[in-house]
Amino acid sequence: MAMSELPDSRTEPDGSAVVRILSYNVRSMRDDEDALARVIRACAPDLVFVQEAPRFFRWRKHAARLAAKSDLVVLSGGATAAGPLLLCSLRAAVEHTEDVLLPLTPGRHRRGLATAVVRFGGARLGLVSFHLSLYADERHAQAGLLLDRVAALGTPYTVVAGDLNELPGGRTWARLTKELQDGREAAPWGAEHTWPATAPDRRIDAILATPGVDFLACGVPTGLDPHDLTAATDHLPVLAVVRVPAAAS
Repeated sequence: MAMSELPDSRTEPDGSAVVRILSYNVRSMRDDEDALARVIRACAPDLVFVQEAPRFFRWRKHAARLAAKSDLVVLSGGATAAGPLLLCSLRAAVEHTEDVLLPLTPGRHRRGLATAVVRFGGARLGLVSFHLSLYADERHAQAGLLLDRVAALGTPYTVVAGDLNELPGGRTWARLTKELQDGREAAPWGAEHTWPATAPDRRIDAILATPGVDFLACGVPTGLDPHDLTAATDHLPVLAVVRVPAAAS
């Protein structure tokens, strides 16, 4: 299925919603910002789960500029979530946002979660953007805290996306996929490997969701400008199309 053949974003007559979701590690926007925005726009997402958003001087200005260049708006996160960021289209009706800092291990990088609750038509959806630790013990513990946050959102359906810093089959993947669907496994589409962008040979980025979210397609989009993909950042994006049932009234 080519990019042009993916289902369009829409709200169904029964209130359910077809939603395009992108997960993307942008390496603090240190590379070609215009190429980054072109890649995002080409994927036409309703939601973008960003990792390694700018965290220092004028970080809000940088995040807002990326959103504007991508025809989106900032939803939550950034420096206040230690890097994870959420962007959305104006299609999303926002109920709630919260930035969460995870416990800091001395001498290691601070991690956090950007979270939100949004509605598309009659579908109510929780969102968590994450970037887990490089260290296996800390990463596994952070996965448990991420699952606790999913439960605390109290939404009927939740999408969780980000950079696991681990290959499928590892302990952290196993902990997450015990409770969440792996979109790539549920509805493989496009390419698989996400890093490094110049010669991808491993999958360390994923879009996951609670049971009931129907994955229609999930993978690294193909057919995009290869120069833009390698110039934008050191990761490749993951794109998913999901159908979210209408929330019970």
